[in-house]
Amino acid sequence: MRRFATTFVLVSLCFFFVFPCCRALRGRPRLLERFARPGNRARAYEYEERYFRQSLDHFSFADLPPFDQRYLIANTGAWARPAGPIFFYCGNEGDIEWFAANTGFVWDIAPRFSALVVFAEHRYYGKSMPYGSKEKAYKNAESLSYLTTEQALADFSALLTDLKRNLSSEESPVVLFGGSYGGMLAAWMRLKYPHIAIGALASSAPILQFEDIVPPDTFYDLVSNDFKRESLSCFEAIKESWKVLETQGKDNDGLLKLSRDFRLCQNLNNTEELSDWLSSAYSYLAMVDYPYPSDFMMPLPANPIKEVCRKIDNYLDGTNVLGRIFAGVSIYYNYTGNVDCFDLEDDPHGLSGWNWQACTEMVMPMSSSQDNSMFPAYDFDYAAYQDQCLQDYGVRPRPRWITTEFGGHDIKTALKKFGSNIIFSNGLLDPWSGGSVLQNISESIIALVTELGAHHIDLRASTKEDPDWLVEQRNTEINLIKGWLYDYYQEKASYYIL
Repeated sequence: MRRFATTFVLVSLCFFFVFPCCRALRGRPRLLERFARPGNRARAYEYEERYFRQSLDHFSFADLPPFDQRYLIANTGAWARPAGPIFFYCGNEGDIEWFAANTGFVWDIAPRFSALVVFAEHRYYGKSMPYGSKEKAYKNAESLSYLTTEQALADFSALLTDLKRNLSSEESPVVLFGGSYGGMLAAWMRLKYPHIAIGALASSAPILQFEDIVPPDTFYDLVSNDFKRESLSCFEAIKESWKVLETQGKDNDGLLKLSRDFRLCQNLNNTEELSDWLSSAYSYLAMVDYPYPSDFMMPLPANPIKEVCRKIDNYLDGTNVLGRIFAGVSIYYNYTGNVDCFDLEDDPHGLSGWNWQACTEMVMPMSSSQDNSMFPAYDFDYAAYQDQCLQDYGVRPRPRWITTEFGGHDIKTALKKFGSNIIFSNGLLDPWSGGSVLQNISESIIALVTELGAHHIDLRASTKEDPDWLVEQRNTEINLIKGWLYDYYQEKASYYIL
């Protein structure tokens, strides 16, 4: 009798889906922003907070203390049990509630698919702390040694397997979602655990930003291009400002004056601290150069780079270049006007674990070119990078491990032979797009590339201000997901009928 009921659901759903319905290390920016503050535009979604007891090490049988992994679950009332789809978000390097609030696409489309929604938190972030507390988890290299992508993917797989078993929904297909680092995890999980999930939407996922697969100056050249396309004079003012900043810092009381002029909460110890702060703003402005107001990183206006360059270009006569730079960067750090002083060490979303990941396996070489970049020219220095990691954590990075674990070199051949059902979506305004997959690999590994798209804009909630190209992109993604689900249910229906 149970088999008959399951067969009925599978056939019904099959019919339904056929129709449309650096600061961490010099030259290595985070995929997210250490200075980000919660804004007021992210939508509020209803969900239940739950915890799952995870193994600390999935790949040994050592007697290690388990930990509680947090996940958010929603839409249980509208879920088409026992075989309805599960939309699973692969948590990034931060608090999972932050990502849930800023991934409206999953929430928007789940009802039309009668899908269960799950947002899983990444180990060592948010409330998912091994050893019972962040202080103990981050104590030293030994306690941090289990913070790896390999362990995180195993967490997600164990969680999904147990959840489906407990909900008597072993037949439910899983579709993975993720943006930025989460997008990398979604793509890698589809490749590594194809029996766990039937497909993945990997948005702004720079899976090729390793070793020498892409030129190391790609990221900063793309950031610079975003500013240059808005205003050449703005680009040139930023390019000029670094020397002025360094020169002023060498003057008597120069650092003190810079600290006052840029309204910092603490006095500078060196000019590099301020340079990193400014570089972060420019990099993340390029990432979140959305065509409408947003608050994913900071509360920002529509087209924020345009507004920054307007401030820099429309300066009063006699304003020096650093005064113009401060006026421009204030669009990013203080658009609301509510900040009295700027704390360069702020980390409100708990992203500090990325320092460890960057010092172990997530080694993404980056440099800045003399001609194309508005940033100071420099080359990636692996020896210095390694020395910094040894100083901070007592570990040596493994720069080739990610490509050994998940591939990267000759990615077209690997994905074509061994991969399926992955969407790589990218906007060319996003500097991380240079390290992602930008061409179709096969009929089921699709690259959706938009000229004016920024960092995983497709995963954000739909708004009235969405441009037509964004609406079209999301419709394409929806139809591709429907195709995956249709194929899955058709195969299952044939199996049960037989």
